[in-house]
Amino acid sequence: MKLSGVLPFARELLMKTVSKGAIVVDATAGNGHDTLFLAKLVGENGKVYSFDIQEKAIKSTQARLENEGVEKQVKLIHDSHDHLTAHLEQNHHKNISGAIFNLGYLPGPDTDKNVVTAAESTIIALHHLMENLLPEGMIVLVVYHGHEGGKREKEALLPFVRGLRQDEYHVLEYQFTNQRNNPPFIIAIEKR
Repeated sequence: MKLSGVLPFARELLMKTVSKGAIVVDATAGNGHDTLFLAKLVGENGKVYSFDIQEKAIKSTQARLENEGVEKQVKLIHDSHDHLTAHLEQNHHKNISGAIFNLGYLPGPDTDKNVVTAAESTIIALHHLMENLLPEGMIVLVVYHGHEGGKREKEALLPFVRGLRQDEYHVLEYQFTNQRNNPPFIIAIEKR
């Protein structure tokens, strides 16, 4: 297949946006894959703020970062992403280059699938990020909507992002429309 899959495309977008020394956010640390990816992108002079409400996710992410030797440029935050601005260093306000969300629940065989992201906190986090995003900065959301909470989140997110002013933001939806079982899709928001 020549088309990029959803997760590779999310990373492609971030690679176009994030450079060494940048300030970025992983709004849903999960198992740490995106936090690690961002830590490598920003290098030792950059900063990654990585959020998760589940302690298990924070521990998993910490172990992954330590294994790769990139934990110094990451601030792990056991809190909801809608509290973003309370955790930003003063000089990082209005200085974020990129952010990623993997919406839904923590993947894994022994995780609680009832703990899911919610539209209300995600939209608050998006407001905070958009206020602190640099021009040409980008927010990438990977929307998993194959479960009840994910359907509700999708139904709230789409009107929100589609209603953003086109003179302030470019909004992209990237999805495979002929796949079964509610495949994930991307929403990308670029600040003009």
